[in-house]
Amino acid sequence: MRLKNSSLLALIYSSSLLLILADSTRPPFACDSSHQQTKSYPFCNTTLSINQRVQDIISRLTLDEKISQLVIDAPAIPRLGIPDYEWWSEALHGIAYFSDYNTGMRFKTIHAATSFPQAIGKEARAIYNAGEATGITFWAPNINIFRDPRWGRGQETPGEDPVVTGKYAISFVRGIQGDTFEGGKLGEHLQASACCKHFTAYDVDNWKGVNRFVFDAKVSQQDLADTYNPPFRSCIQEGKASGIMCAYNRVNGVPNCADYNLLSKTARGQWGFNGYITSDCDAVSIIYEKQGYAKLPEDAVADVLKAGMDVNCGTFLKNYTKSAVEKRKLPVSEIDRALHNLFSVRMRLGLFNGNPVNQPYGKIDRDQICSQEHQNLALEAARSGIVLLKNTNKLLPLSKVKTTSLAVIGPNANASDTLLGNYKGPPCKIVTPLQGLQNYVKDIRYHPGCNAVNCSYALTDQAVKVAKGAEYVVLVMGLDQTQEREEFDRVDLVLPPKQQNLITRVARAAKNPVGLVLLSGGPIDINFAKYDKHIGSILWAGYPGEAGGLALAEIIFGDHSPGGRLPVTWYPQSFVKVPMTDMRMRPEPSSGYPGRTYRFYEGPKVYEFGYGLSYSNYSYEFLPVAQNKIYLNDQLKSPKVELENSNALKYIPISELGTEPCDKRIPITVRAQNHGDLAGKHPLLLFVRRAKVSTGRAVKQLVGFQSVILNAGERADVEFELSPCEHLSTANEEGLMVIEEGSHFLSIGEKESEITVVL
Repeated sequence: MRLKNSSLLALIYSSSLLLILADSTRPPFACDSSHQQTKSYPFCNTTLSINQRVQDIISRLTLDEKISQLVIDAPAIPRLGIPDYEWWSEALHGIAYFSDYNTGMRFKTIHAATSFPQAIGKEARAIYNAGEATGITFWAPNINIFRDPRWGRGQETPGEDPVVTGKYAISFVRGIQGDTFEGGKLGEHLQASACCKHFTAYDVDNWKGVNRFVFDAKVSQQDLADTYNPPFRSCIQEGKASGIMCAYNRVNGVPNCADYNLLSKTARGQWGFNGYITSDCDAVSIIYEKQGYAKLPEDAVADVLKAGMDVNCGTFLKNYTKSAVEKRKLPVSEIDRALHNLFSVRMRLGLFNGNPVNQPYGKIDRDQICSQEHQNLALEAARSGIVLLKNTNKLLPLSKVKTTSLAVIGPNANASDTLLGNYKGPPCKIVTPLQGLQNYVKDIRYHPGCNAVNCSYALTDQAVKVAKGAEYVVLVMGLDQTQEREEFDRVDLVLPPKQQNLITRVARAAKNPVGLVLLSGGPIDINFAKYDKHIGSILWAGYPGEAGGLALAEIIFGDHSPGGRLPVTWYPQSFVKVPMTDMRMRPEPSSGYPGRTYRFYEGPKVYEFGYGLSYSNYSYEFLPVAQNKIYLNDQLKSPKVELENSNALKYIPISELGTEPCDKRIPITVRAQNHGDLAGKHPLLLFVRRAKVSTGRAVKQLVGFQSVILNAGERADVEFELSPCEHLSTANEEGLMVIEEGSHFLSIGEKESEITVVL
């Protein structure tokens, strides 16, 4: 399916698969019309509601059979013709892992899938095709906030902004599950099931001896309300996700997977979640074995099922649920509740409608695997996510005609695996930066410079010699999975020392200023390169996927104008003084705590969130707003108005407003013009800020983002919609969302437009 273009810039990954029914002596699918005994069961009757069909299945199961279905490798129930089902498949940026047991289907003949850029580079990208596969549960996306620059899994997230992360989650989930971007195409039916993870406040893996299994995140209600939880709310309410995953860590003492307030009261109750909740792998066992929250294994089982969790990645529920029932710690009704959610999703996937090959998307041909269309999507995604950080004297783009020789140096220059990041699958094909640049210059001199990214054995003298012999030099440096990954957080924000020395020495030896390319999932303090006159340009590419090398070469030689923006703040090395385990978002000046992310951080920056250069210059202008004052006092559901907060500002709780003001949309028009000589796809980031920043309030907040394609000299008017309840609200210390009176300034670049809230 193709998604409709939208103003929201998030990335959906195309991941078509060749799915072939596995050979088996048992029926490979439920409700086989040739199976005389089972085809007459009510749960096979597609004219009944899913609720009725699920209730019929559960009523036919023994206690042992019920318990067997509470784990990710749910076994078959032969007497009812129900096949086994594996809940775990990874599709963070293309198919990574695909179980042989999923609905009796497996990879066959084709052992590859389109490998897109890692998730961190989502800022300023377009919406692409959704995957086409049937009856599969994908554990993706990772919609945690990239709060700390050292987090090894930051590469798996869309960045540090809750709006970007939420919009990304909506687009990803709708695409995977088969909805249009606006949602609702398939109704209760699913093309595939997408699971958003990790709920919630999870961004410490293993830092200085503190690991994710024992970490207790101390998080204020204010930070939960406006930072950690909003992307999950978007994933559920607007994305209509059919699955969420609770995280390993505790939040304020309570394990996420055992938190009734989080799973049942918030996700299901307040946000209307209708799907299954899975634990992260072995997250139930650690509640007893590592965290000591549960005194007995059966207590851990009871805690998670009563909290609202449904399925265990691991074996803990299989081992201890029956004894929890026998010890009267757990009623069978809680098992039935979980089974209802699990079988409902399998029903929505069409797995009890007979042969899935006859269902929509059940017949995918070989020519859809690694197709040219999908390769083009991977290339466009890589192009759009590359960020130009420096371009002194317009070093880039290099001339395709006049460049006679090029030295390509660095441990990441020809390292194909580095391009993919983590949670990667086997790519259809891959182009390294070296291979991409070889398409443009015949005289290419390559040298790795180091034995590896950590440069434990540097070959600096040889690299310098190669650099001296070429007209131009491109250094391809940065990090890889030996420096940042799941279970491995960074302790520094700088490049490995010998790598930095290599860059500096090569740059000083080169005939012309050099171009520096960085591959990494997290930010790096590169102030040394930012201010080095011998380094003329800097490009950051994240982990750009199978087409990353080609995309970089196209940008370096001007076949594509860069337009990416940084999805995270780039902090200086001094930020490592801040404990990674400090979960506070807001600064505390009295103690010197600087806060986190562009919304609250008060400290020096290497580069700001949203920063990114282009080969052209752009200007912006706000067109006159029809309504620049918003009157809310007469919109209250009750006469009570909170008159003052701690800073003597009047405010109104969102909960006190009726539906009319929250449904209201104020059109905002921005005129953008390309003043350069090259066409380009240019992102517009719309922020809002208060007239005066005071304690607890964000410095500014992103409220909208779009991109526009402009030819040289061309201009266009770009429309945004402002929602007062969504875009002008802030969380108070109790976690209550409120709108404050006074001036709010919308900004794009250096231009601003004032909106006033009147109480």
